[in-house]
Amino acid sequence: MNTFDENDQRNHPRPDETDFSRMVDAALSRRQLLGAAGAGLGLFFGGHGLAQAAMAGQTTKRTGPAIGFTPIAANGLDTLTLPAGYQWRVLASWGDAFLPGGTPFDPVTRGTAASQALSIGDNNDGMSFFSLSADHAVIAVNNEYANYEYLFVNGRCSSLEDTRKAQAAHGVSVFEVRRVAGVWQLQPNARLNRRITANTEMRLSGPAAGSALLKTQADPSGTVALGTFNNCANGRTPWGTYLTCEENFNGYFGSAESLPQNVAESAAFKRYGISAKGAGINWHPFDERFDLAKNPNEPNRFGWVVEIDPMDPTSTPIKRTALGRLKHENAEVVVNVDGHVVVYMGDDEKGEHIYKFVSAKKFDAKNPKANRDLLDEGTLYVARFAAVDGKAEGEGEWLELTHGKHGLTAEAGFKDQADVLVHTRLAATVVGATTMDRPEWIAAHPTQAQVYVTLTNNSDRGVKPNQSVNGPNPRAKNVYGQIVRWTPKGNDHTANQFTWDIFALAGNPTLHKDAYAGSANITPDNMFNSPDGLAFDRDGRLWIQTDGDYSNAKDFAGMGNNQMLCANPVTGDIKRFLVGPVACEITGIAFTPDQKTMFVGIQHPGEKLAPSHFPTGGDAVPRSSIIAISRRDGGVVGA
Repeated sequence: MNTFDENDQRNHPRPDETDFSRMVDAALSRRQLLGAAGAGLGLFFGGHGLAQAAMAGQTTKRTGPAIGFTPIAANGLDTLTLPAGYQWRVLASWGDAFLPGGTPFDPVTRGTAASQALSIGDNNDGMSFFSLSADHAVIAVNNEYANYEYLFVNGRCSSLEDTRKAQAAHGVSVFEVRRVAGVWQLQPNARLNRRITANTEMRLSGPAAGSALLKTQADPSGTVALGTFNNCANGRTPWGTYLTCEENFNGYFGSAESLPQNVAESAAFKRYGISAKGAGINWHPFDERFDLAKNPNEPNRFGWVVEIDPMDPTSTPIKRTALGRLKHENAEVVVNVDGHVVVYMGDDEKGEHIYKFVSAKKFDAKNPKANRDLLDEGTLYVARFAAVDGKAEGEGEWLELTHGKHGLTAEAGFKDQADVLVHTRLAATVVGATTMDRPEWIAAHPTQAQVYVTLTNNSDRGVKPNQSVNGPNPRAKNVYGQIVRWTPKGNDHTANQFTWDIFALAGNPTLHKDAYAGSANITPDNMFNSPDGLAFDRDGRLWIQTDGDYSNAKDFAGMGNNQMLCANPVTGDIKRFLVGPVACEITGIAFTPDQKTMFVGIQHPGEKLAPSHFPTGGDAVPRSSIIAISRRDGGVVGA
């Protein structure tokens, strides 16, 4: 968990709402988890739901994709460690100038607001690769937040200049890359290069656009917002646009003044963790847009999925309100067999939920322009999981979040669909969604109707009354996290029913003999904690990135720095592929179409002034960076 998350959860703990999940609780011990293990991973492939789908068909399908590298050991080194036969290069780092007029990164001053606006943003996270030709492409990457201990020489945001610099370090960086002599390189000053920041003009669209809840004095129409920030993971549409997801937006707001009682005590403010205290970002003293006493509706204009056209640097980003307002982790886009577009989303906070959106219209592959507003019309759902007693598997259903249905009425505080979408969390509780252990990235299998989600951790599980131990969240005070997967009924992503199981229960088998040891596919050689980033490659290998405790002590002894692993979704095999530098998070992943280069994000090396100097080494200021990874023999990464 990064510094920002820690501050946010400390200042704005999730309230103890009643749990409407109506699940069969299943507190699972390691013995229960392994009880069905007649062969191999028994629990996971014992004849239920996803197991049947995965095991059906040809021998090649039963064995799954090849994982051809020799796994590496955990370590605490201040570098990037890869398997034998692999190499890495820095593609771009925070502060690299890439727009006209930009200046080289200054390690002494760390730049100005003006120079930061022309440079790569801080704390790169989710990213996507858009090909223009075999050797030419565009990368769009999120810049989640800023490490003040490095962004500012004094470690604080203490002026309007500082505020503008921090705002310029947030958002999204879009830049061209070319492969020159086999090496992918950032192209400074290229035509499609662009920075999207906390002050970039955006359009609000969909059912909530124009709602009174989105209107401010600066925007009485409720349709024009400024900026995006705390952009965590991402998505990519089949029509070639980039989806960036606004996560912990709440902590950017605060006030030195007492808030009106109806604002400060509102259920919505409490549920979204919005208060005068803020989370230490400190923009509100210098930019009144972030002062809750002056602009109480401004937070409602954040927490959305934002669609960006990476091929048009003059285009206006669009906040798609039909996808709901929450702490979006990522947005996984699937084109269903019938042509409807489905977007799976997680709400990254302890005890929050998993969502999906189904478009009203169908994707038209022959006319890309016809798809540009597909994310404005459709139906939003939230998941309820039910468990089979004593097993890490069960069934589930998608509950519709439409005004007038399932108790979402004026009497419950929702006067229209805009209210449902602006206050999506409250609506999810009303309909009885299952509380989850911090739903983070969601990834859909490239050829099968399987969907995976990382549930990072949850110290409140089994502690708070709204977060009882249950099937997909089987451990109290969950410090390790798990990966849950589901298959929709009839392999139809628009279906309202699904079956689920636990693919991997992270743990430490060197310390524990119970459920905290992890599932059968967790061993001393591949153990990890807090799975976060998640993505499939074209061949069906599942790549897992971690954002967890890197102390290498107590419950986490032997795990070393944060890491990336590769899993076979059929056999359950998991192998460690990468270990990052000191105090970093591994996040963001993209591949070239030939899969011979993988791009990975190294976020906040040396956070909290930990002893890192990545990537330059020596006594250099540590810098979040995008890394290009390839095989020395030119082969497919992971194969």
